[in-house]
Formats: sequence, C-alpha cells, structure tokens
Amino acid sequence: MIYKIILFAPLIGAIIAGFGWRIIGDKGAQWLTTALLFLAAILSWVVFLQGAHEAQAVHILDWVQSGTLDAAWSIRVDRLTTIMLIVVNTVSALVHLYSMGYMAHDANFRENESYRPRFFAYLSFFTFAMLMLVTSDNLVQMFFGWEGVGVASYLLIGFYFRKPSANAAAIKAFVVNRVGDFGFALGIMALYFLTDSVRFDDIFAAAPMLAETQLSFLWTEWNAANLIAVLLFIGAMGKSAQLFLHTWLPDAMEGPTPVSALIHAATMVTAGVFLVCRMSPLMEYAPEAMNFVVFLGASTAFFAATVGLVQNDIKRVIAYSTCSQLGYMFVAAGVGVYSVAMFHLFTHAFFKAMLFLGAGSVIHGMHHEQDMRNYGGLRRKMPYTFWAMMIGTLAITGVGIPLTHIGFAGFLSKDAVIESAWAGTAGGYAFWMLVIAALFTSFYSWRLMFMTFFGTPRGDKHTHEHAHESPTVMLVPLGVLALGAVFAGMIWYNSFFGSHEQVNRFFGIEAHAEAAQEVVPHGEEGHDHATMHDDPVPVAPAGAIFMHPDNHMLDEAHHAPTWVKVSPFIAMLIGLITALWFYVWDPAMPRRVAEAQRPLYLFLLNKWYFDEIYDFLFVRPAKALGHMLWKRGDGDVIDGTLNGVAMGLIPRLTRLAGRAQTGYIFTYAFAMVIGIVILVTWMTMFGGAK
Repeated sequence: MIYKIILFAPLIGAIIAGFGWRIIGDKGAQWLTTALLFLAAILSWVVFLQGAHEAQAVHILDWVQSGTLDAAWSIRVDRLTTIMLIVVNTVSALVHLYSMGYMAHDANFRENESYRPRFFAYLSFFTFAMLMLVTSDNLVQMFFGWEGVGVASYLLIGFYFRKPSANAAAIKAFVVNRVGDFGFALGIMALYFLTDSVRFDDIFAAAPMLAETQLSFLWTEWNAANLIAVLLFIGAMGKSAQLFLHTWLPDAMEGPTPVSALIHAATMVTAGVFLVCRMSPLMEYAPEAMNFVVFLGASTAFFAATVGLVQNDIKRVIAYSTCSQLGYMFVAAGVGVYSVAMFHLFTHAFFKAMLFLGAGSVIHGMHHEQDMRNYGGLRRKMPYTFWAMMIGTLAITGVGIPLTHIGFAGFLSKDAVIESAWAGTAGGYAFWMLVIAALFTSFYSWRLMFMTFFGTPRGDKHTHEHAHESPTVMLVPLGVLALGAVFAGMIWYNSFFGSHEQVNRFFGIEAHAEAAQEVVPHGEEGHDHATMHDDPVPVAPAGAIFMHPDNHMLDEAHHAPTWVKVSPFIAMLIGLITALWFYVWDPAMPRRVAEAQRPLYLFLLNKWYFDEIYDFLFVRPAKALGHMLWKRGDGDVIDGTLNGVAMGLIPRLTRLAGRAQTGYIFTYAFAMVIGIVILVTWMTMFGGAK
C-alpha cells in the first residue's frame, strides 16, 4: 500500500488543484499539493532506508493485453527505484514549498485566479509522470511515463505563455525530445519483436540471446544487442540533453525558476541515466554501444563546460553545468560502473537543485534581473542565499580532502566517476575530458559566485538598493538541500563506490541471488507475473543492476594511481585560482582576454553555433517546404486549380440537375425507362450475355 500512496499522491494533488481549485481556493491548492508531495517524500525515505534487497513487483491493474503483448501496470520495487523515489519526491516536495514564496507576488495572478493553482497542478502532474517512469515494470509503462514527463515539461517551460521566448522554448524542448523518443520507440519495438515481451524480467533473461542475434535494419545486418542499446540510448540522449540533442536545455530556462530546479536538476534530465542503468543486463552485452555512450558522455561534459565559461545569465550557467554533469553520469554508466552513475545522480540532485533555487532567490531579490553583469556585492543583502549558494558551489566544484572519504557530495561522486573513467578507458579520451571539464566547472562556478556576491554593485542602482533576502518559505528548502550537498556523499560513499560486496549488498544483488527463482519464459503456463496480487512479490533477475562477471571496472577504479585520484582536486584548485584572478584580483582581465581571443569567445558565447547550424540544416528547409506547400500546394493547386474547377463545374451541374426536377411523374417514369434500356443494351453488348 505504501508504494501506491507514493505513486498516486502527486496525481491526486494535481487533479484536485487543477480542477477543484475554485472549491478549495488558491491557498488550498498550494497547501494540498505541497502536503501530498511531502507525504510521498517521507514515505520514499522510509522505503529507501528500509532497503529493497529483493526485487519486487506491486500489481496495480491489467493494462494493455493484445496477443503476446502484456503490459500490466505494476510498480517495480528495487534499489534503483527507491533511489529515484527519494530524489524525485524530495526535490519536488521542496520545490513545491519554495514555489509558494516564489510565485506569491507573480503579477499574472491578478489577471487570472487559476494561475497559481494551475502551476502547482502542473508541478504535481510532472512528478506523477516521473514516478510512473521510474517505477515501471515494463517498457510500455516506462514509455507512458517518458511521454508524460515530456508533456508536463512542455506545460511548465511555456508557463509564461505570454512571452514568445517561453513558447518557443517549450516547442523546442518538445520537438527535440521527440527526435530522441523516436529512437527509444524503435528500441522498444525491436525488443518486443525479438523477445515477444516488453517486461524487464523477460528482456533481461533474453540478453545473452540478443548478443548472439543478428538483426536486419536499414539494409544492414546488426548485432541485436548493440543496435537496441544504441536506440535506447538515443532516447536517453534527448531526455538527458546529450550532445546533438542538447539544444533544448538552455532555452528551457525561460520557465519559472522552480521549474528549472525540478526538471533540470534532479528529475527529467536524469531519466536517460536511469534508463541506461535500468537496462544494465542488456547494456553489458553491447560493448560497442557502451563505447558510444562513453564517448558521447565525455564529449558532452567537455562541450557544456566550455560554453558555461562565458554565459552571463545566471540560470544558463547552471543549465550548462547540468548538461556537463549528465555527461559524467553517462561516462560512469558507459564503462559499466552503474552504481557510480547512480551515485553522481543522487548527489547531483541535492547540490544542483540548491544552486537553481539559490539562483531563483537571487532573481527574486533582484526583482527578476538574471544578468550576472548587473549583480555584485549581494552577499550582505542576501546572506542566507549566499551561504546556500556557497555550499552548492563547494559541492559541485569538488571540495574535500584528497585521498579520503571526507568532502562535499560532489567531491566524492565526481572523483568516483573520474576514477571509473580512468579504469574503463585506460586513462584515455573520457578521463582527460572529464578532468578538463572539472577544471572548467570550477572556474565558471566560482565566476558565478564572485560576479554575484562579491565586488561592487553593478547595473541598476535602484534595483540594488531594494535587493532583499527571500522569505523563509524559500530559504527552508535551501537549508534542507544543503544537508544533502554536505553529507550525502560521505554517508553513502561505500554503498555506491565501496567494495564489490558492499555495492552488491546495497543494490540487493547477493540477497536476491540467494533466493533466486527460475525465470519462466514469458507466456508459459503458470507465469502470471503477479497479475492477481496487491502485495509485493519477488521478480527476477537478481539485483537492481547487473554487472557481467567479466566486468571488473569497479575493482580497477579502486586501484587507480594516486595522481588519478588527486587530479580532480588539482583541476578544482586551478579553476578557483583562475576565477579569483579574473574576477577578484584583476576584474579587467576578462574583458582583455575576450578581446584578445575574440573568435574563440564568440564561438563559446554562441554555444559552438549548434543552434545556427540546426537552423540552417533543419529549421529553414522545413519552413521553406511548409511555405511551398502552403503557397503552391494549398494556394495554387487546391485553392486555385481544384477549387476553381469545382466552383465552375459544380454550379453548372447543379443547374442541370435542377432542370430535371420538373415535378411531373411521367418525366421521372420516362427517365427510368431510358435508364433500363441503356442498362439492357450495355449488358447485351459488353456484359457477356449470350
């Protein structure tokens, strides 16, 4: 029952707030949705701390049943699920609470009383869709949650619908994600075609067979496991904003800041990482696909970090930081250390949500000014926000004591990722891209802090004079997230990146192996996969993640040389010192460097010109084709030719038909006789009559 409460509490809140706000009022809608999310968050922590050593399925209802396709709606409960439950529900609950202060004085509410209830309903609906995704027990259910998250993100990003830029950003996010979702859908279809099932257990059991199967696709023979893994990863690329499908993420900052924290810190963008880790039994048999994941993840981490160096919008800096950190997670998953990918996902949720909400506090206090060039000297005006942002910066840049397990959350999880990258790529491309990205991350994170809170006030004098600290309802979530940013890494380090025994125990691999059941192939007699049970029942295969017996990356990562283990810390120091030099000791230096390296500066400022390239290759041709079909097809052919002919011919035929309507019976009888004569003549001459 506890799992059903966790899943449906946000949905109930969304329905009541969205459709019943006139009954319970604006405040009632806010408090109801927030209270239900806190209930779900508390229960999620209860489930997480109790442990889910044995994978379980909680049946909800029979859903899609057609032939061999059986997609029952069930909640899959294992360690991966419980990690995502606390991440999604904790951040969402705090964002709901934060939004009560952030949206309190929104001018749009005066024009439309449903404005705030609708916002909270969208937040809760988004949370429900994300929970559907992470609790799914089959790919159809996951795809339902996947698309639900896409719809909710469209509504939230475009919430300020009177702003053309917000509408454009919402459409862009929706369209770019559809590109990735098409690959995901193809992967699901291929799996059903080859395994005759969409259930995870059946697919995982068939993974060795898929590794030995050839599949014809695009006039070429492919290894089935590698092809399907790549198709699934294309879906992950869209949701998690990896290189080439990343362009929607910075523009999504047009939504309200709480939306940025919810979607782009801990929930929607991590769905791709979760998908790769959930499908680890298949990924382990697809080495070429995993190499692609590593390469693209490392490239994304480097690319986004370079662009973040020169951004001036405070939210866009953090957005590119998110894009870069997601690349870290994919590298860890790609080398086969899925527990470390989840570790960085887990810690990242706390410090990144805090950075976004802290940025929202600054924007709120500065009367919605977002350009950091108009900030400066705000630490005295906003002391609580300053310290929250400072903790988040210490976490994301990786501050801690080298060669120990003592440090902020990002220090421990990022080091684990980099050590795993060194083990998985023999210290090659991915390792160096991540180290360089760590240096750039340190620079732009401290740049944000120095430009915002240090130095002299810049920009509008009146705005600075009236800058103020945010209300308590906005500061409390920052304090809670700060606890996670400080302690999450140290508390759960061994669980995610300890010895094989510790990781196996945490993810329920050994415990389930002891009670492992024989996996009955899908469709055989007696295989009801818990369709008649409300209580959790064991499912197979063992554990929340799967690491092939030949996968020794976790052990090799622990044996990385000392210089590898300290390299992220050294990179952090170099970035910090450079930021101090540029923005504290010699504030004129950034302008001189930008002028001296003008082409490079413009290249980074314009985000490697991806938007311009896509506009040239895809947007303009699509608009030109649409314009041609409109003017030539619809205008000239349909309106001009076809409608012209119709408008001339049809009235004439109508007039002729009207003349035949004489009203005399003998006229109609004569017409019938003539018709019979014509039919008899035709049948006699051409109808085969003998």
